[in-house]
Amino acid sequence: MERRTSNQDGFAISPGSQAVALFAYSLASFFPAFMSSAVNIALPSINQEFHADAVVLSWLVTSFVLALAVLSLPFGRIADILGIKKIFVLGIIIFILASAAASFSNTIIMLILCRAAQSIGSAMIIGNSIALVTALYPANRRGRALGINLACVFIGMSLGPFLGGVLTQHLGWRSIFLINIPAGLLAIALILWKVKVEWSESKGEKFDIAGSIIYGLSLVALIYGFTLLPDLPGAVLIGAAILGLFAFIRWENRTPSPILNVGLFRQNRTFVFSNLAGLICSSGSYALIFLLSLYLQYVKGLTAEQAGFIMVAQPAVQALLSPFVGRLSEKIEPRIVASAGMALTLLGMMVFIFISEDTSLAQIIIALIVVGTGLALFVSPNVNLIMSSVTPKYYAVASAVAGTLGGVGRALSMGIATVVIALVLGRVIISPEYHTTFLTSTRITFAILSGLSLAGVVASYYGGRARR
Repeated sequence: MERRTSNQDGFAISPGSQAVALFAYSLASFFPAFMSSAVNIALPSINQEFHADAVVLSWLVTSFVLALAVLSLPFGRIADILGIKKIFVLGIIIFILASAAASFSNTIIMLILCRAAQSIGSAMIIGNSIALVTALYPANRRGRALGINLACVFIGMSLGPFLGGVLTQHLGWRSIFLINIPAGLLAIALILWKVKVEWSESKGEKFDIAGSIIYGLSLVALIYGFTLLPDLPGAVLIGAAILGLFAFIRWENRTPSPILNVGLFRQNRTFVFSNLAGLICSSGSYALIFLLSLYLQYVKGLTAEQAGFIMVAQPAVQALLSPFVGRLSEKIEPRIVASAGMALTLLGMMVFIFISEDTSLAQIIIALIVVGTGLALFVSPNVNLIMSSVTPKYYAVASAVAGTLGGVGRALSMGIATVVIALVLGRVIISPEYHTTFLTSTRITFAILSGLSLAGVVASYYGGRARR
């Protein structure tokens, strides 16, 4: 019989299952991250086929992060009720099917819808992988396990620009969707073969359908409304979204089985500020790769492969440093490590405020390395703070909240970029006569993102201490 151990939170586990689960769940988490950056690098090639303007093109990214933000929290609650592993496997299946459908898309609208479907599977995968790793590993080993898991996410982001560029250049953009399929099948096989443990801390409880609908509609209205600013419909949608979120909080306080335990925010300073820092970090950094992909290929005239090779600098540094940072956050107060990371991220983002046609590729690479180092120092310690601040009963929900706010941050980041491009550049296809205007919109966007990164430093520092 396989030897079993227990972590500090009481879960019976085996060392073999720990290792296989960490590998399989990290493998599955790799591909949503890969797709997020691979699609960015393929945007100009996709546009050659569909001839969309820059605003429509941005929805290939925004649709993914928007659906991910809306669905992470409901799926976290469903995982608590039905089982984390079960929902995770279903998410991989949906992601595989959506990837296959995307590869056969014949219109830009169909491709955007397939990207949204991919994010449904991603919402089931990303938050639940963090919840599982947290449940599998005791507090004194959790930092390094989360670091490894997040390193695989960053490796996916690293290979996205480079491998995505190579595939797009030689096999066409559809190939970046097809490579998800065999890896997803392998992850499913490993989980079903080896991982026998299941977690469903709220088994038998009801799912809050009404709360999920109020929450989802409010979030869609908020993020979509943001993309319509400064027009009146945008302001109306944002106002309706704020009212909807207040109604959601009131409903969650009254319903016996909420999708979000509002009490987690009342007396848990670490949970509140660490999630706020994660939201701000995503808002202040996510649009970087989208804007840089367009800049390198349109303004600098690089191929998708060449642009991908340059942009790999940021996520590659994150992937290399994350396992070590995970260990560091077990020895040094995670709040201090995360705050230092946000400060470095701010420093790197500020470089791009001054980007121009004459900016050297060396400057861009150095700035990307600084941003990557900062994000590596921030992300895994901040996740460790969030997950260590709650009891096992709330692991799935806590990881879903972190995933949701990260998704909201990414959507807001893309929303900021979309609004600025729409106001400054307009709904035009980027061509040489519009390069100067495009650069103006890019600099304005980076100035806003840098301001958000500064706020992230403050939120991270005041987050509080991890529960040991």
